[in-house]
Amino acid sequence: MFLTISTTGTLERPATDLGFLLHKHPERAQAFSTSHGTAHVLYPEATAEHCTAALLLEVDPVALVRRGQGKGRGGAPDAALAQYVNDRPYAASSLLAVALAQVFKTALHGVCRALPERAAEPLPLRIEVPVLPARGGAELVRELFGPLGWTTVEAEPVALDAEFPEWGDSRYVRLVLAGDGLRLADALNQLYVLLPVLDDAKHYWVAPDEVDKLLRAGEGWLAAHPRRELITTRYLSRRRSLAREATERLELVRLAEADGLDVEDVDNAVDETSDTEERPVPLAEQRRTAILAALRSAGAARVLDLGCGQGQLVQALLKDVRFTEIVGVDVSVRALTVAARRMRLDRMGERQAARVRLLQGSLTYTDKRLGGYDAAVLSEVIEHLDLPRLPALEFAVFGSARPRTVVVTTPNVEYNVRWESLPAGHVRHGDHRFEWTRAEFREWAGGVAARYGYGVEFAPVGPDDPEVGAPTQMAVFTRAGEDEEQRTRKQEEDRA
Repeated sequence: MFLTISTTGTLERPATDLGFLLHKHPERAQAFSTSHGTAHVLYPEATAEHCTAALLLEVDPVALVRRGQGKGRGGAPDAALAQYVNDRPYAASSLLAVALAQVFKTALHGVCRALPERAAEPLPLRIEVPVLPARGGAELVRELFGPLGWTTVEAEPVALDAEFPEWGDSRYVRLVLAGDGLRLADALNQLYVLLPVLDDAKHYWVAPDEVDKLLRAGEGWLAAHPRRELITTRYLSRRRSLAREATERLELVRLAEADGLDVEDVDNAVDETSDTEERPVPLAEQRRTAILAALRSAGAARVLDLGCGQGQLVQALLKDVRFTEIVGVDVSVRALTVAARRMRLDRMGERQAARVRLLQGSLTYTDKRLGGYDAAVLSEVIEHLDLPRLPALEFAVFGSARPRTVVVTTPNVEYNVRWESLPAGHVRHGDHRFEWTRAEFREWAGGVAARYGYGVEFAPVGPDDPEVGAPTQMAVFTRAGEDEEQRTRKQEEDRA
């Protein structure tokens, strides 16, 4: 199995610079030992105008079978049926991707000390893979490579037998990629991921660290790829737990890129215990008590906890059987992992587990999964958003999801003077983008209610100071026209 990488150049910028970028000298044929055989790098053509590097992998089928004996680690999925008669020596499978990563490791990272400027800029590239297994056919090949910046994506089906065209095409294609808008490192990383995806069979054990490899190789292109789910699932050999982890992390990358932020800035869930609290009854506990009371009063059964963080409120909701469906939503994968561990979801009984779900999502984007619920809670969430992003959250919650009841809590900045440990002029947490006075909060809530057809009532949470008010302010929004329905429902529940 082999592939070729070609480029063009001029006397001033010779094509043989490809040798520097690949860290393999064009005047020498080199051999490298891999876990599956021997990889050879040679240059069929090396002039200033045209240069072609070829990677050829000689697979040792006997060694491959021996590595796959026993528990199957490292063996092909079909090794038991076809240990010695198969396409592995000829078709560009995951074995070639492994050799690519091993032989061109430095080039995959975009590093070239000799010509750093050439490594950082796009090159005119032509890549050819003569025999590529493609489960999904030529159309899938074009769907995978088409969005990645190539000018030309040719996927020519290989006939089963050229002498008998009536037999039709095989599952193999001849792949040609051409374009001048990609760095060499980008092209190599795409091949590293997509060769095994198209083959749909990894010839080695897929361990959890494969998720990190996928995200490293897919940086800059995989998160927004329209076939991201298929790529992730196939690359990780359909191991659902690994595919789910990769999907969650990629979604976080996509959301960060959409907002022009670093992933660390998006994955910034705040541990509720860090909030300034009074003893003996923590303010966080008083907030949960007030929220639960508001939800019960509204007769809510199906509840969204938007920005659920580490799951404290979700856990409290689970203790009350009146809440039949509880969905926690947060942009932070780390927070959702802590929430799942806190609630011991993996050990929870079947009936209890059926009542709760944890979803990753950004509250500034509409989400069809969040429609049709009785109530939504935004507890200490809005102050973590930049003010220009607040209208997007308003529309996503009040305009798109439109639960009957929305409960919002946020700090009352006027009360901050009562915190002895809080320096003057400081907000309560370093991630707070703003903190409102009671008048500012009422003005915002009143505007939201008017724009989206809700009524709103306010309540203090915590000790209500006669001068500066309570430490937390709460607004309970009720969708207009729902009051009578709620009263009827509550009367029926009381009679029951």
